[in-house]
Amino acid sequence: ILNQTLDESDPDLLKLLKKEKERQSRGLEMIASENFTSRSVLQCLSSCLHNKYSEGYPGQRYYGGNEFIDEVERLCQQRALQTYGLNPEEWGVNVQPYSGSPANFAVYTAVVEPHGRIMGLDLPDGGHLTHGYFTEKKKISATSMFFESMPYKLDPSTGLINYDQLEELVKLFKPKLIIAGISCYPRDLNYKRFREIADINNAYLMGDMAHVSGLVAAKLAPSPFEYCDIVTSTTHKTLRGPRAGLIFYRKGVRKVTKAGEEKYDLEDKINQAVFPGLQGGPHNNSISGIATALKQAQTKAFYEYQSQVLANSKCLAKGLQSRGYTVVTGGTDNHIVWVDLRPIGLNGSRAEKVLEDISIACNKNTVPGDKSALNPGGIRLGTPALSTRGLKESDMDKVAEFLHKGFQLALEVKSKSGPLLKDFKSTLENSEFQEKVKNLKDAVEGFASRFPLPGYEGY
Repeated sequence: ILNQTLDESDPDLLKLLKKEKERQSRGLEMIASENFTSRSVLQCLSSCLHNKYSEGYPGQRYYGGNEFIDEVERLCQQRALQTYGLNPEEWGVNVQPYSGSPANFAVYTAVVEPHGRIMGLDLPDGGHLTHGYFTEKKKISATSMFFESMPYKLDPSTGLINYDQLEELVKLFKPKLIIAGISCYPRDLNYKRFREIADINNAYLMGDMAHVSGLVAAKLAPSPFEYCDIVTSTTHKTLRGPRAGLIFYRKGVRKVTKAGEEKYDLEDKINQAVFPGLQGGPHNNSISGIATALKQAQTKAFYEYQSQVLANSKCLAKGLQSRGYTVVTGGTDNHIVWVDLRPIGLNGSRAEKVLEDISIACNKNTVPGDKSALNPGGIRLGTPALSTRGLKESDMDKVAEFLHKGFQLALEVKSKSGPLLKDFKSTLENSEFQEKVKNLKDAVEGFASRFPLPGYEGY
C-alpha cells in the first residue's frame, strides 16, 4: 500500500482529481481569490515535511527531531521580511497560521480582549466575514460572536470607502482594533487616513492584505507596512503560493509620550495566540511552500506577472463598460472587477449560475445599496488566475465578450421564468436554452484550452 501510486491504490479518487484538472484547464477561473500555484509549491506540499509534528517555534519545540524543520521555518520568516522590505529589528512574522481566517482570529485573540471592540469594512460593502460580519438576526462570523464589532461602510453613490463616516464612528464606538482590509473592493486603500483615524482612539491598525499581497510584494499597490501595527495575509491569492496565512507584527517603540517610550508587546501575544491558543502543530509542508513562493515573489518574472494582472483587470473593466455594464467605482486599481448587474435587471445568483454552466467560474456578490446579502445585485471578477495562464489584454476583451453573452442569456432565461431562483434554474434546463448554453460553453472551453496551467500534468 505504502508505495503504490494513486492510480494503483485509489483510481476512483484519481478520476475525480483528473476531472477537476480538466475543469480548471477548459474553463475560465475568474474568482478573485483563486490562483494556480507553481509546480515547486506543489512539490513542497507533497513532501516529507508533511510527516513531521513540530508544536512550538524554532528552537522551542515540544517534540524532538525538528532541527531541519526549524531551518525551513526560519528561512520562510526571513524571506517574508525580505519580500516586503522589512527590517527584522522593526518587524517580526508568524508563518504558522493555517490560512487567512485563522490568522485574523489569532490577532483578535492576541490584542482584543473578549468582547472588546473592533471595526472592519461591512461584508455587503466589500469586507470579509472575519472582519466582524453579523446581521440583525444572527452573528455570522465567530469574530462577531466573541468580539463586539461595528462595520464601516461605502458611500453608495460612489462605491468608495466613506473615511469621514469611519472617523465619526470611531469617535463614538472607540474600537481597540481597526481593520484596513477588503474581500471585494477594487480600489487602493488609504492607509495614511486609516492611521490618522486609528490614532484618534489609540487603536491598533491591522492591515489585511490577503487579496493584494502579491501586488504589494511587486510594489504595484500601496504598502500597509508604512502605517499599520499588524498586517495579515493569505498566501494563495495574488501571492500565488499555498493555502496558508501570515501575521506580521511591529517591534520596538510604538510611540513616545511624556512618560517615556511605549514599546510594542505584540510578538509574544501573537505567537501565543497562534500556538497554543488556536492551533496545534504547524503544517510544515505549507510553510515550505510559502518559503518558495516568497522567493518567486522577489523575481522580475513575478513583477511582470503582477503588472499583467493589473493590465488585465483594467482591460476587463473597460471591456464590460464598453458593452454597457456598470463597474462599481467606475474602474479598478487592483485585480478585482466588481460588476453591478441591477441596472440591466439581473442579479448575481442568476448570472453566476449561467456563467458556471458555460465554464466561467466567478462568484455572486453584494454591491453598494443592496438590502440583503441573500439577494446580491452583482458579481466579483478577478484576473490573477487567468494572468497566470498567460492571458493578455487582447484576450481579456474576448473574455468580456463571453461574459456579455452569458449575461444576455441569463436575461433571456429570466424573461421566461418565474420569480424565484429555482424557477430560473428550471427554465434554464429547457432544450431551447440548453442548446445555447452548449454553444457558448464550447466556445469558452475552446478558447480557454489554448492557455496552459502550471503544476502536474493530468491532475
